[in-house]
Amino acid sequence: MTGEAHSMVALATPRGSARELFTRSAANPLLTAEEWPYPVNTVFNPGAALVDGETVLLCRVEDRRGISHLTVARSPDGTTGWRVDPQPLIAGAEDDHTTRWGVEDARVTHVEDLGGWLIAYTAYGPEGPCVALAVTGDFRSVEQLGVVMPPEDKNACVLSRRVDGQFILFHRPVSSMSGRADVWLSRSADLRSWTTPEPVFGARSGPWWDAARIGLGPPPIETPHGWLGLYHGVKHMVNGSIYRVGVVLLDLENPSRVLRRSDDWVFGPGAPYEMSGDVPNVVFPTGLVHDTETDELRLYYGAADTSIAVAAASMPDVLDYVLSCATGEPM
Repeated sequence: MTGEAHSMVALATPRGSARELFTRSAANPLLTAEEWPYPVNTVFNPGAALVDGETVLLCRVEDRRGISHLTVARSPDGTTGWRVDPQPLIAGAEDDHTTRWGVEDARVTHVEDLGGWLIAYTAYGPEGPCVALAVTGDFRSVEQLGVVMPPEDKNACVLSRRVDGQFILFHRPVSSMSGRADVWLSRSADLRSWTTPEPVFGARSGPWWDAARIGLGPPPIETPHGWLGLYHGVKHMVNGSIYRVGVVLLDLENPSRVLRRSDDWVFGPGAPYEMSGDVPNVVFPTGLVHDTETDELRLYYGAADTSIAVAAASMPDVLDYVLSCATGEPM
């Protein structure tokens, strides 16, 4: 092959392209409706935490009416031996217009300032989805802080520490004028009063894998290079939508600034339980834990809105990849 041909091959290779970084567990799917101690339709989209040596998942559970609530499942190793609580930790209320149609898609952050975990979740009522918060010290009881972002807003998570004395909430409001659904952040000193949202990053234009809409997944993890985050991106196809996972790196002291963002997706539907279900062709990332002993990331996700699964990656591999990606651009 001539030098010119070599150059053509190099030019045809997208910058930052990589194989899928996350490897599915052979135990997948981890949790389905069959494992539940009471009748339900599906279980999916879990928040995740490490608590007293166990992995705790706060699972979205859709009942046989179609209304969701949040129930805890625990495992000694994060893969097997799951124990599911006999009743929900957080559920909607018929007399509450913000949760009359249920609660969904929790993200869980350990916050030192609070001495426990902050739960960000979607409250769903006739006016649409909105962002709510709760605090727990043991995943057996919660203090509900209530709705903090009005409809239509969802896909919320909170950073593990304050930045300039303020908590940072990522969320995904939908513009009533343009219909755009991008990632924004708001700041608060008390978890109740929040600043005007600031743009972080948006869905790309054209045929990209994340052109239809996006949303931040699990709470970003602090690293020496920045806040390492995973997000879902959606592409509309003739036969339906495809949900995949991308990676983003945010500035440590200015989290609205994107340092790096992957061109490629790093994980997408491919297994039968991801390609077939209530909503086919979906991997939806909501839980992420970092095993500091092995330096492994475990990503917990909803598969086809029907089951819960996990995939693992090396933290160094993910950081190396995101640092090789293009410099982030403002929305």
